[in-house]
Amino acid sequence: NLTHLTELLLDGVNISAHGNDWCKALSSSLPNIKVLSMSNCYLSGPLDASLAKLQSLSIIRLSGNNLSAPVPEFLANYSKLTALQLSSCQLNGIFPQAIFQLPTLEILDLSYNKFLQGSFPEFHQNLSLRTLLLSNTNFSGTLPQSIGGLQKLSRIELAGNNFTGPIPNSMANLTQLFYLDLSSNKFTGTLPSFRKSKNLTYVDVSHNQLKGEIPSGHWEGLRSLTYVDLGYNAFNGSIPSSLLAIPSLQKLQLSNNRFGGQIPVFPNVSSSLLDTLDLSSNKLQGSIPSSVFGLAKLNVLELSSNKLNGTLQLHWIQTLPNLTTLGLSYNNLTVNASGGNSNMPSLPQIKKLRLASCDLGMFPDLRNQSKLFHLDLSDNQITGPVPGWISELSLLQYLNLSRNLLVDLEGPLSLPGLNILDLHHNQLRGSIPVPALFIAYVDYSSNNFSSFIPPNIGNYFNFTFFFSLSNNHLRGAIPQSICSTEELLVLDLSNNSLSGAIPSCLIEKIKTLRVLNLRRNNFDDIIPDKFPRSCELKTLDLSGNNLQGQVPKSLANCTMLEVLDLGRLQIVDLAFNHFRGNLPNICLKTWEGMMEGGNKSLEHIRYDPLKLTNGLYYQDSVTVTLKGLELELVKILTVFTSADFSSNNFEGPIPDAIGQFNALYALNLSHNVLTGQIPSSLGNLSQLESLDLSSNQLSGQIPQQLASLSFLSVLNLSYNRLVGQIPEGTQIQTFSPDSFEGNQGLCGPPLILACSHPFISACYNTSGSNSGIEIDWNFLSVEFGYIFGLGIVILPLMFCKRWRTWYYTHVNRVIFRIFPQLDKRSKSLGRRAQRNRRRQ
Repeated sequence: NLTHLTELLLDGVNISAHGNDWCKALSSSLPNIKVLSMSNCYLSGPLDASLAKLQSLSIIRLSGNNLSAPVPEFLANYSKLTALQLSSCQLNGIFPQAIFQLPTLEILDLSYNKFLQGSFPEFHQNLSLRTLLLSNTNFSGTLPQSIGGLQKLSRIELAGNNFTGPIPNSMANLTQLFYLDLSSNKFTGTLPSFRKSKNLTYVDVSHNQLKGEIPSGHWEGLRSLTYVDLGYNAFNGSIPSSLLAIPSLQKLQLSNNRFGGQIPVFPNVSSSLLDTLDLSSNKLQGSIPSSVFGLAKLNVLELSSNKLNGTLQLHWIQTLPNLTTLGLSYNNLTVNASGGNSNMPSLPQIKKLRLASCDLGMFPDLRNQSKLFHLDLSDNQITGPVPGWISELSLLQYLNLSRNLLVDLEGPLSLPGLNILDLHHNQLRGSIPVPALFIAYVDYSSNNFSSFIPPNIGNYFNFTFFFSLSNNHLRGAIPQSICSTEELLVLDLSNNSLSGAIPSCLIEKIKTLRVLNLRRNNFDDIIPDKFPRSCELKTLDLSGNNLQGQVPKSLANCTMLEVLDLGRLQIVDLAFNHFRGNLPNICLKTWEGMMEGGNKSLEHIRYDPLKLTNGLYYQDSVTVTLKGLELELVKILTVFTSADFSSNNFEGPIPDAIGQFNALYALNLSHNVLTGQIPSSLGNLSQLESLDLSSNQLSGQIPQQLASLSFLSVLNLSYNRLVGQIPEGTQIQTFSPDSFEGNQGLCGPPLILACSHPFISACYNTSGSNSGIEIDWNFLSVEFGYIFGLGIVILPLMFCKRWRTWYYTHVNRVIFRIFPQLDKRSKSLGRRAQRNRRRQ
């Protein structure tokens, strides 16, 4: 008999029961239960209405069960409920606002239910709520000012929601508050003061849209504060000095804001408990205060991406024995790594060392750093070879030595744990270094490697997603072993002297590939027509080779393409090859990236394979002929669209489908064998700035619609078989005669040859020979209309006296009313003529 049982504690027991079963069993057998604690019991939902009978319930703990249902309204009817804990229950729907208003409720935990929606009501006075945990749900709306009336509220966790608006100033009245987490929302405005919350230990408002200065008085008197994270906002002004004076503070993270001025001096450094100081990505200036190197408990020191200056001796960090992370990259600092007093103890055991762009001229001596797993020495002036002792750093996972003056490797870099290796933009020569077996990211681009690609290179790429050898002096063929890789996302072999055919397996087998860049090599033969239906390429660049044949029809399967590509196409570059046949009309219809209507912003086209936080990503670059100039676009705006099919053997007409690309900036079809007329649909390309159709066999007249392209600043129609008058318009008349030369049948400005007879013009056939006279009925109909109308008026005046008398009488009246002086002069002349007749 369990009818008198008041507490049921079964946390962690595998019950595996459906909602109807366990709810009805409890309500029928335990009518007097007060505490229901069944967390992580593999219960399923929904909560059955039979639970509403248990009116004695004061505590409900069901966290960690897969309820997968909305929160029922009847929970708001429990008059004695003090704790409702439903975290990680896969809850969905809209949370009942009435539950917030339960006068007895002290603890509400709904965290980690990402499909649970809701918003706050206006809170009643005298509520008992102490703990409010809603992190990682889908709540939205604003925080009401009435939240400041919850006098007992001590813990608030709202991280990872969609709350908007300001943080209410009334929260400054929460005197019992000790834990506040409002991170990863969309809060705006300034930060209120929490100086009345004397028990406050934890403050996290990072990843919001807060701004403004933070008065130093906001933090005075908070003697218990240990954790402050204000990162990823837009705070400006100086760093509050009162923050640095809090004796209990352990972690201070202010990164990715707009704080300026100098770093304040730390008082009482000998007794400081600070172990994390992150001031990176701000606008801080001046030198690093010497007091920073007195923070003996400091574990993390991140000052990267500021405007700090001066010279720092690397051996100064010897006074920080617990330091494991040091970031000084991208300032105006000069770091001297040549060593210091030989009597000083060795450097602390660093795990992460970031010294990019620190004016280093030599490698720091890190041969005893056995715990080092992240090393960034990029963007310096380090010369000579890569030292051999790097291969002894057995825990090294990240190594970035790019943008230096390195010329050689003293030893192999096949470290067993190395995941990311970046050596681009150096002067390394000789053979390509063999990477580690399990490496994920390899960048050897922009060096002086001049050998062949090792035949077995693909055997090392079982887990590699990024591999670049671009801008070297490599020769020979692409080894077939590359096709055996299963994880490769980016392969860039551009700007080398590689030759032979493109392996068909590279197109057919690597279904994971997102970027394939082979431009500016010596590849010949055809493009394999092997693009699979599952193709997810985003960049395909084959320009500047000796490729022949037709554009493969299977390329239409690559609907995700953005650069040189075919799909959400934005930039096509097939220039300077030997492609033939008609332009790929079947593919043109899928190039949505050149059509307006997408939500395009001023960002750059780039590919971030694994959303790395290390700043490593593939940056697309293309060479386009724009406005008559050959330009290399290293950072391509997502709004920029270009199509370049020039210098091939394409034939046939220009497809009308190109007229749908009303977001196109540049179109180059020059130096082909295109025939037929220029489509009038090109007049729809309202964003077009550069149009080059020169050196083809286009015939007929220039469409009048081209004169409406108001942004067109470069036009080249030279050396075709165009005829007739050049369309009149304020834009098209400004181009030089060179834009139209080589078309013997064109006339009118800006050409010197005038169109003397607008309705009869010399016409040339498609072969260029004179074919005599052709009547232009558009002009002729205007002339006939003018002559016919004139005849209706003139003939009656010539042959009908009555009509002639009536006409002149009425015409004279009209003229005399407009010009009265003529009437007077006419009458005077009339009287004089009459007197003369009398005399006669």
